[in-house]
Amino acid sequence: MENLILEGTNKTPAVTFLAGSGSLEISGKSIPENSFGFYQPLLQWLDEYAASPSAKSEVKIILEYFNTSSSKCLLDILRKLETIKKTGKGEVAILWHYEQEDEDMMEAGQDYNSLVDLPFQLIEI
Repeated sequence: MENLILEGTNKTPAVTFLAGSGSLEISGKSIPENSFGFYQPLLQWLDEYAASPSAKSEVKIILEYFNTSSSKCLLDILRKLETIKKTGKGEVAILWHYEQEDEDMMEAGQDYNSLVDLPFQLIEI
């Protein structure tokens, strides 16, 4: 399976999904004009990855900011990762990073944690 690596821009996050190691990272800003268009390749990659994932997947989400349409796409990503755990194919850990004193981003991580059955670690940076 191919890795998925996308460079970030001033509107889209950097993406590093490494199939072999189970290391997945999304970082930067997520305010694309068309969130569905940007996130669709990530969701397709995750469909393929979920069929034969690493025994342990570590997902780092290090976003400075994301818009409303990106929030739905992020939930879709987390739900796809949740299927890995639910099917017993592997363990998934979410590492949600937020900047010190950024209560909105911390609360967003808490909200996602309440919506999916995955272990979340909120990490202040």
